[in-house]
Amino acid sequence: MSHQNQVSYQTTNTYSTLNKLTDKTKNIWIACHGIGFLSKYFISYFEDLNPEENYIIAPQAPSKYYQTKAYKYIGASWLTKENRELDTENILNYLDALLNKESLPTDKNIILMGFSQGVSVVTRWMAQRHITCDHLVLHSGSIPNEFDARDFNYLPELKTSIIYGSKDEYLTEEKIQTQLKIASTIFPNAAEILKFEGKHEMHKASLEKVASAINL
Repeated sequence: MSHQNQVSYQTTNTYSTLNKLTDKTKNIWIACHGIGFLSKYFISYFEDLNPEENYIIAPQAPSKYYQTKAYKYIGASWLTKENRELDTENILNYLDALLNKESLPTDKNIILMGFSQGVSVVTRWMAQRHITCDHLVLHSGSIPNEFDARDFNYLPELKTSIIYGSKDEYLTEEKIQTQLKIASTIFPNAAEILKFEGKHEMHKASLEKVASAINL
């Protein structure tokens, strides 16, 4: 009879940054990509933001794979249903280490953002680690159903923006309404809804709206 065992070991992962963190920086984004991305390419969606005011950090999902049988294009995934709890803890430990290395100043706006699968990553990181955050951006993804208001009440002033495309092939109208209901239940303040004409894709204009609104 076979047995599944565990072993702990030290590992190293990469992450990408865009622009420089200076005294002129107003917003610090920590943006988690979705399935199929690499952080070094995902971070390009933030290039239209004011480079003096926005410093972007894009963590890298640990599980990389070839996307086709041509073995040319590489994507990555944060986790699957296999060993979900163990993999989640490993991811949170990685994000903790990233945050510790960056030593971010406390006088900037901290924006946590997740696209697609990245939504579950950033919300679990917040809930389990009580990460300081001024603005939470949930882009075209699903909020895990394990949360309640107690998970986010440590941030009573938290602002939330929900971005999704009108033709997103993964989001039915029923699912959208369910997600909006969950958001209204668990987050301390009503979420801003940014709906755009498009599919399951990053929307630069909505990111610009978020950045502009924060700096008013």
